[in-house]
Amino acid sequence: MAAHKNTAAAPEQGGAGGARTVGSDDYALSRVPRDKRLGFWTMLLQWLAQSGSISQFTLGATIGVGMSFGDAFWAFTLGAVILEVVIFAIGLAGMREGLATPLLTRWAGFGRNGSALVSLVISVSLVGWFGVQNTIFGDSVSSLVGGPSWLWCLVAGAGITGLVIFGFRYMAVFAKIVTPLFFAMVAWSVTDALSEHSLSELIHSPAPGQSIPLAVAATAIAGGFMTGAIVSPEMTRYNRKGSHVFLQSASSMILSEYIVGLTGVLLGHMVGSGQVSQIVLFTSGAFGVLVVLMSTAKINDWNLYGSSLGVVNFFQVVFGKRLHRGAVTIALGIAGTVLSAVGIMTHFTDFLSVLGVAIPPVGGIIVAEYWVVRRMRAPLDATREAGTLPATSPTWVPMSLVIWAVAFCVGKFYDGGIPALNSLLTAFVLYCVLGLAGWIRTYGTTTLDDRPADPAEPSADAPGTAPVGAP
Repeated sequence: MAAHKNTAAAPEQGGAGGARTVGSDDYALSRVPRDKRLGFWTMLLQWLAQSGSISQFTLGATIGVGMSFGDAFWAFTLGAVILEVVIFAIGLAGMREGLATPLLTRWAGFGRNGSALVSLVISVSLVGWFGVQNTIFGDSVSSLVGGPSWLWCLVAGAGITGLVIFGFRYMAVFAKIVTPLFFAMVAWSVTDALSEHSLSELIHSPAPGQSIPLAVAATAIAGGFMTGAIVSPEMTRYNRKGSHVFLQSASSMILSEYIVGLTGVLLGHMVGSGQVSQIVLFTSGAFGVLVVLMSTAKINDWNLYGSSLGVVNFFQVVFGKRLHRGAVTIALGIAGTVLSAVGIMTHFTDFLSVLGVAIPPVGGIIVAEYWVVRRMRAPLDATREAGTLPATSPTWVPMSLVIWAVAFCVGKFYDGGIPALNSLLTAFVLYCVLGLAGWIRTYGTTTLDDRPADPAEPSADAPGTAPVGAP
């Protein structure tokens, strides 16, 4: 990732060669080389940064209003186990191959053209949530410190976009700064708030509000981060070992669900309401507000980052154009920021929720193909050691699209269980059964031919390198 030389207009090779681009391409259409992977502690802080959100306290408090502490414990346990299984199964594939989800799907269930559809769905969903979160960010700052919400949306969007332009390593540095500050500040605020009450009484007190069933609580816990679990390869492709993927993601689950979530349950019992964010904000003062806002930005940067990777793959497949990820980030960041500033993004939350059910089946198909059926994985196995991509990929896998559609319908229209999990399991089971029965077949072969936009990445002429991309 030598593109992190970081000047605003470092010359890099674009799709047409010689174009001047901004930021880092971050191996958007190639494997992350082994010597560019990051260490355990750097990656751990990235994972823990995803746990550092006031919204998780609010979720815990909301569940605590309707559940006893013991019942809430089991709800968070169920949610954490579901998420960890999904994250590890998909994230380990991303780590082994050094590939983000959109590119991985070319050889893990969908083929080249199917991967474009996957990329489009993921990109729209993530950039949409970027805009929604940016709106929430702007509204929160406006209510706390004054000023128009649209102005704070512009400031936040510009700041996050500027960070994501330069890629994963800069995002990791930001996580190193924000994550310790956030949890230190929250620990102080929550301890101060709970010190005036008996911890034993709060733990054993009944739910202060209307009862929430276990399945509903688990749905809120697991379903809320399922899309993040499916795109976990965007992060794990920078890991060095499979054990690191497990330890880091499990640590994030423990912190997010058991510490942050269950602390939120206690706060919910204490105040009898899910509105507990003000406890942290008002107790910690101006510095605490700043840290909370920075931690929110740290989570939202992943929405924009994942969306940029999906768009690069989509344009490369559909239009044969090799876009630079940094330039794509600028375009997506401007679009999401402007739409959030004018208040449009909040009208799309229902649509984004529908996409939230459409994305989990992608994970089910990836896991089924990569770990169980293995009809398409052989080219990845053959090129993994060399750090290159296979010279060809399947063009279409029609049955995968049928399975995806069926699984989406199950998740969307079946009322029982956890919708996101229902759609994921349906896709996994169907793909395994049909794949092992020989009904999953690929059609056509695409010869890959592309030039990397990052000069630090191997060129198509480098010895032993298989080019990737356009038809």
